[in-house]
Amino acid sequence: MRSRSNSGVRLDYYARLVNSTILCHQNTVTGLLPASPEQQDAWVRDNVYSILAVWGLGMAYRKNADRDEDKAKAYELEQSVVKLMRGLLHCMMRQINKVENFKHSQSTHDALHAKYNNGTCATVVGDDQWGHLQIDATSIFLLFLAQMTASGLHIIFTLDEVNFIQNLVFYVEVAYKVADYGMWERGDKTNMGIPELNASSVGMAKAALEALDELDLFGARGGPKSVIHVLADEVQLCQSILHSMLPRASTSKEIDAGLLSIISYPAFAVEKIELVELTKQEIITKLQGRYGCCRFLRDGYKTPKEDPGRLYYEPAELKFFENLECEWPLFWTYMILDGLFNKNMQQVEEYREALDGILVKQEGGIRLIPELYSVPADKIDEECENPHTVNRTPMGKLPHMWGQSLYILGCLVAEGFLAAGEIDPLNRRFATVPRPDVVVQVAIVAETVEIKEALGKHGIQAQTVTDVYPIRVQPARILSRIYARLGRNKRMMLSGRPYRHMGVLGTSKLYFVRDEIFAFTPQFIDKQEFYLALDNQMVVEMLRTELSYLCRCWRKTGRPTVTFPISQSMIIDDETNIDPNVLSTLRKLQDGYFGGARVQTGNLSSLLVTSCCTHLSFMELGPDGKTFADWLDSHRAIEKVEQLHEFQLLDPDASLYLPSSLLSFSQPLLNPTAASAGRLKTNEEIPFIIEPKYLPDVASSEIDCNALVEQLKTCSNLQEQFELIHIIYQVKGIDWDTNMTENPSTTVRDLLIELYTKAGIAHQWGLIRYISGMLRKKIEELDEACTTLLSNQKHLTVGLPPEPRERTISAPLPLNELTKLIEAASEQNPSLAILTQEIVVYLAMYIRTEPNLFAEMFRFRIGLIIQVMATELANCLNCTGEAATEHLISMKPFDLKTLLHHILSGKEFSVEEINVRHSTRKHISIHDLDHTGATKSDRAGIRKLKIQMKQTGSITAQHEMDETHKQASHQMPHVAETLIHVPLEGSDFVDARHGQWLRRRRIDGALNRVPIGFYRRVWNILQKCQGLAFEGSILRSSTTEEMTPGEIKFAVQVETFLNSVPHPEYRQLLVETILVLTMLADADVQIIGEIIRVDRIAHMANNLFIEDQTALGADDIMLEKDIATGICKLLYDSAPSGRFGSMTYLLKAVVIYVDEFLPGTGCAMQ
Repeated sequence: MRSRSNSGVRLDYYARLVNSTILCHQNTVTGLLPASPEQQDAWVRDNVYSILAVWGLGMAYRKNADRDEDKAKAYELEQSVVKLMRGLLHCMMRQINKVENFKHSQSTHDALHAKYNNGTCATVVGDDQWGHLQIDATSIFLLFLAQMTASGLHIIFTLDEVNFIQNLVFYVEVAYKVADYGMWERGDKTNMGIPELNASSVGMAKAALEALDELDLFGARGGPKSVIHVLADEVQLCQSILHSMLPRASTSKEIDAGLLSIISYPAFAVEKIELVELTKQEIITKLQGRYGCCRFLRDGYKTPKEDPGRLYYEPAELKFFENLECEWPLFWTYMILDGLFNKNMQQVEEYREALDGILVKQEGGIRLIPELYSVPADKIDEECENPHTVNRTPMGKLPHMWGQSLYILGCLVAEGFLAAGEIDPLNRRFATVPRPDVVVQVAIVAETVEIKEALGKHGIQAQTVTDVYPIRVQPARILSRIYARLGRNKRMMLSGRPYRHMGVLGTSKLYFVRDEIFAFTPQFIDKQEFYLALDNQMVVEMLRTELSYLCRCWRKTGRPTVTFPISQSMIIDDETNIDPNVLSTLRKLQDGYFGGARVQTGNLSSLLVTSCCTHLSFMELGPDGKTFADWLDSHRAIEKVEQLHEFQLLDPDASLYLPSSLLSFSQPLLNPTAASAGRLKTNEEIPFIIEPKYLPDVASSEIDCNALVEQLKTCSNLQEQFELIHIIYQVKGIDWDTNMTENPSTTVRDLLIELYTKAGIAHQWGLIRYISGMLRKKIEELDEACTTLLSNQKHLTVGLPPEPRERTISAPLPLNELTKLIEAASEQNPSLAILTQEIVVYLAMYIRTEPNLFAEMFRFRIGLIIQVMATELANCLNCTGEAATEHLISMKPFDLKTLLHHILSGKEFSVEEINVRHSTRKHISIHDLDHTGATKSDRAGIRKLKIQMKQTGSITAQHEMDETHKQASHQMPHVAETLIHVPLEGSDFVDARHGQWLRRRRIDGALNRVPIGFYRRVWNILQKCQGLAFEGSILRSSTTEEMTPGEIKFAVQVETFLNSVPHPEYRQLLVETILVLTMLADADVQIIGEIIRVDRIAHMANNLFIEDQTALGADDIMLEKDIATGICKLLYDSAPSGRFGSMTYLLKAVVIYVDEFLPGTGCAMQ
């Protein structure tokens, strides 16, 4: 008989350890593991982690088999793993209705349960009796289902089970926007049942989605029907949100040791190595002790001060748990595995040695990991005074099966029985390895032969849809409908994936359905959506953004391929020339570099070889054996597909256009210019309504609407048509039948829809926006944009301040509910409602592409941002608030987005109003300014030449314009609020420094922007006083008893306090005041008063400033005070530093205010 090798003996030891600590508890019927002998419920997360040691030991026996018995033992262990995983699968499939409901509701009441009966797989508590919604628990099951399947285990048996797993993918793919209870089942750390967005859940969901993508659940025996499909855009959203959160764990937890599971084994969800190291160091620095790591700061679980009689904590009670948090050895097992995967043997040895010192030893060499170590009740004071010095005692479960399993798994790898890659067969450990540069392929497709010929004249090679055959080109909405069929199963009553817009990562692949190949145009080009796609410059800008996004985020094998259609709307000058913006973009694309992206253009057929391709096997056969391709005509140009019979790929009423013309049409003459001269008051509320000119009193019941309809038939001017329809709309409503045609039902709505279409063709943006508001149109991706902002830990307010008119959005809402909230906050003003939607979408675009713009900003006040945008226009153009609002509403979407970007970035810019030849409309042009106040064209000396070219034609018209400008100048004197004035003639350079600091304070106040580290400083100052106050609002020091300085929850609390200030520049001055106050936190001052009146300090500084300026000879006009706040306008416009800077006077005021609390010797404020 062959003797047992040393490795075999050692493996037998680990087999005894696994059997005595884990497998002895496995239920013989269900295969599930109870939490402990005393607690027989089976938790999903704990079960998956606990079986990993069994899985690893089985692979180790198979790899190091000395004899046949070892192979038999390996098979036995592997089947124990399969039995447990299938037991969990059965538990979830018993709640299949919850999976279906959750896809649409994302409600905590529709969540899969977190724990089940160990013997029956039944639920053990009610839906509302536990924090069941734990995305990370479902995700860890899916992740290891993928890993174990890849390792050779056969866990999924039928196609019904495959469909269920596909629907679990839909369940977890929304993790980036769903607040759950997290891996500790508590949600908010007060344990009051408040769910929150958890980085651990988002990261684990991302890992599960990536692991399952294109995985055959039947393994080597499977086929196309057993393959799981995951949308790359959902994975990328999870990654973006995860990167934006780390190293924070959630709103109420500034750090959590559970993040070790996503920055390292098993998830490896973070791709930035510097972010991985930062998060790891935060955990070590803030949470590590002598016996392991705390879960999170101020964790009261099983501490001697916790009241075991209740589940929740009082907010002020959390302070008592500081430095008493229990330490969990579990997290050192993660650190051992992390060191093994990173080949950091020093880290492995350090943590194995430390862990060996705290294991509980039993007979036979059995070593157990306790759940946690707690401070003895009689050593509380000693530990609080000298943290990490008291000897702690083990408490809780022994062994802690989760920790025991990871300990054994780490030992197997550390001792060479397994390679690190064998417990990660899908190679997730390479997530941080840099990827090669991405080349984006762009195929230019012309809508018609005429457009193809027009492009050819400019040297642009393009194909029509007919030319690209057999590849079929379809809009993105078709792809969304296709994926809505994924995972459908009538027997199980699973409806498949909810209809959602397709992102650019999804539309940049080519798709095979049987023998057909499909290419899809990007979502932003779909003209059946909102009016943004009607602006060619906006389309070009979105293309640039999407190409840059593809370069950064593409992770697939093969190159991304963007199909860019050139449509009729991109043709100008009587349909003979290409729009200059589009033409310029096409030429840059052909040059091979555009918007920071490497680009290769070509025909679709030639790009096919290097493209990323996906087989949509689930779409091969439809009803009656018909294929999806049977319903598509590839020989026609790109156009609206109204219905595809049984497949129902489009909503029947998706079209925005009427089949026949109801109104006459001519060159539009809309002219939204300033009504009267004057100046904008600093705190004047910007009006948000376009008043149609020359309208009679619609309140009168004597208006003959039928006569107006007859007048409408002969009217050929868009503006006049709108005015007439607007009267009828106000008197009769939107559904009144006008009887304008032989058609039995031609309602006001029909007329507005056609007018909207014609305004879109004529690019009358003011009309487009106002009609959109009247029709209550919705930007289709509005809810997704709002969710993107919220998922990045940004709150939103809509409507104009103050409350209750201003409404706060702190959780994702369905589209209809969201638009109703915006309409209510806009007080039924259609222009404000539409602008609000636009701004939310633009903010979401920027937070995805330029997240650095939003540093230290936790709340977007959309109404205030719109108000500041109008104020900027008013100041730059020297016009009234009403005229500035009309300009704002009439701006092209691209120009509006550019104006928002300038405000967000803090760049200096100028706004110029330019007359357009042969039109009464004026174009708003935005220019960047350098530090001298000059634009790029100024420095090039071509400003005057451009103006002369645009104004050639009529000398009389020029003379009249000059006269008008002179009259306006007399009626509108230069004031402090005028930030930048760009004359049409005169000097080439403009001094923009006057009003610069007022503008910065106004913009920063509107954006809620604060200095870096501001919230930590506020937390420190609250430790030395009873609170900060402004008029009726108080930020009490008791908030620091619940919240730690790095919590987003605390930052939001401070924001709420500051937002009680309605005027942005005054709010920013108070921020500066608080910043000066926080300097006292670093001084040797124990207390600086009770409630500190911040506004009183600001007014004291204001009085000191006025005294100094008066002594220097300033008159009352120069020292004019703002009526609303009482602050001198010149102080608002003062730089922070310098002899007469605002900080100088704020420092003096603070010293005077807190003088009685300062030390008697030395200068504490120096």
